[in-house]
Amino acid sequence: MDTIWLTGAEWLAVLRVGLGLWWLESWRHKDRKAWFERGTGILWAAEVAAQHRWGAVRSGFDRLVAPRPRTMAYVVVYAELALGLGLITGFLTPVALAGGLLLNLFYLILMIHDVAEQGQNAMMALISVVALFGMSWQTWSLDDALGIL
Repeated sequence: MDTIWLTGAEWLAVLRVGLGLWWLESWRHKDRKAWFERGTGILWAAEVAAQHRWGAVRSGFDRLVAPRPRTMAYVVVYAELALGLGLITGFLTPVALAGGLLLNLFYLILMIHDVAEQGQNAMMALISVVALFGMSWQTWSLDDALGIL
């Protein structure tokens, strides 16, 4: 593979780190007090799910998320932090990429009516797939430095 400036593996690492920064920004801009104390994020998602065109999304949300809003708020917020840190540092990278892909797909399905969110989540999912199958942890990662993958 011919590339300019960096090697192919280094460009994949740049893509991985950029995706990690995107997840970290998703975590950083959340009003965690509102999410944890007032449940704003989950309440908003509940409104979206209640109006969803697919019954499976409505019933799945009602069964899995709605009964435990506080727990799910913590799961979402800290999953985004863990994904960001894992991808930036390259620690357990395949796990972070697969987890991020799943979270983006959940977001994409939940917010099927929101074109702006669809674009963001589709692009993040695409980057996850490329970084996963390109084995982006081969360079500039703790996984490589520690020899764990």
